Amino acid sequence: MHTKETQNIQNFWVVGINYKKTDAGVRGLFAINNSQYDELLALAPEYGLTELFILSTCNRTEIYGIAENSDQLTELLFRVCAGDRQTFSEIAYLKNGTNGIEHLFQVAAGLDSQILGDYEILGQIKIAVKQAKAKGFIGAFMERLVNCVLQSSKAVKTHTALSGGTVSVSFAAVQYIKQHVENIKEKKIILLGTGKIGKSTCLNLIHYLGTHNITLINRTYETAANMATDLKLRSAKIEDLASELATADIVIVSTNASEPIILKQHLEGKGEKLVIDLSVPCNVEQGANLLKDITVVNVDVLSKIKDETLENRKSEVPKALNIIQEHIAEFKEWHNLRKHVPLLKEVKNKLKAIHIDASLIAKKETKEVLTREETIQNVINVMAIKMRRNNAAGCHYIEAINDFIAHHG
Repeated sequence: MHTKETQNIQNFWVVGINYKKTDAGVRGLFAINNSQYDELLALAPEYGLTELFILSTCNRTEIYGIAENSDQLTELLFRVCAGDRQTFSEIAYLKNGTNGIEHLFQVAAGLDSQILGDYEILGQIKIAVKQAKAKGFIGAFMERLVNCVLQSSKAVKTHTALSGGTVSVSFAAVQYIKQHVENIKEKKIILLGTGKIGKSTCLNLIHYLGTHNITLINRTYETAANMATDLKLRSAKIEDLASELATADIVIVSTNASEPIILKQHLEGKGEKLVIDLSVPCNVEQGANLLKDITVVNVDVLSKIKDETLENRKSEVPKALNIIQEHIAEFKEWHNLRKHVPLLKEVKNKLKAIHIDASLIAKKETKEVLTREETIQNVINVMAIKMRRNNAAGCHYIEAINDFIAHHG
């Protein structure tokens, strides 16, 4: 565990890129997979970083952390990503303090998603934070912030229709198939990758298209086989990918591989196919879309699908922003109080050192008297409340001591 001190909000930074200024190809250059994430966390102390987490999805790569300046975070990112500094400087955004905190809240609520209200991002944030916490990079500041973010996101989902309906990247893939493919139940579908998004896509295929003509393939075969058994589908091993692709009509790719898995040679001369790539970096080899009879669709294309649900969601944005501001205010209140913790501890130690004659305590009726420890804690609690209300510390120091003595007078 790394040493954590009370943090200043202004030292909270967000450095990242997203879909707003980039296409899937460029985002892929800065994508971070699980092994790279572990490598970055191992390198972080070299850059003076002790609290951070990294969010890398099909729409964005962002580092959230406590730092003296943004360069600490960007230089760490460059240690493992394939992108170059010049490209990054042209497309990246830097946010700190309240702006950075607001950004995280909006990302978690789906307000900054490529498909407005896409709630899958919340699960991705949880996974990213869990991985960082396991390595000791989530301190008190970040822990409290993330908890407030999760509560805010839940409140937005509960009290608004921002995530109403079923529009998400996985749902958009199914909508695209529905709009462009006839006789869907007769088509053989290959789903490569059975993680969170892959599973969601699979369930949408079954529910909205009414098809079970789906073959699941995953790098770990048991994962695909178990899921196929549960959903009454077919599974195949990754070693059989080429032969399975040769007879497929629709291919959906949802993996986190750093290199293309679907190669041009897998598709060339194998007939008409629709290939939907939900991965970033892209897991379909560049140039495959130029092949005759091959249509390749990525997340950028899917995000342009028009849907009545999306139009309804836009009207919910002001409500969501109001909820977010309420939770940000709660976090700031906690943070302001936490700044007084060192003083409160000092006062508590002083009170413990004050000698009170035991005979004075004995004069009180037994059922009414508090223990010495309870009395001290009550005095500290009152002091903390007054400090929070008045935003002042020194004037309450002597008052706390007087209160303590009064309890035993």
